[in-house]
Amino acid sequence: MIKFLKIKGTLFLILGILGFIGVVAAIAILGTGHSAPDKLMAIYIGIFGLIPILLLLIIDRICVWKFGTAKVNKIEVYILGTFMLLFVLNWIRLQWQI
Repeated sequence: MIKFLKIKGTLFLILGILGFIGVVAAIAILGTGHSAPDKLMAIYIGIFGLIPILLLLIIDRICVWKFGTAKVNKIEVYILGTFMLLFVLNWIRLQWQI
């Protein structure tokens, strides 16, 4: 598995696997609760949490198959950097809003 991640691993693949594990853990914790709202929340997290992650992983694997790992990683770093820049700019905007 480690060899596969070094050769074919991309940024979104690793983040997707970690997100998938986190969502499954949250579903398991909420699903074993005693109240009905906990179980309902587990269903909603399963629907709205796992489906986008699975779509992201499928699209990532298709792009790696078509374009190669190096090109896909380069684009994913640009996408992640853009989101981080937007996050910082929004934080600065909110600090000035006082």
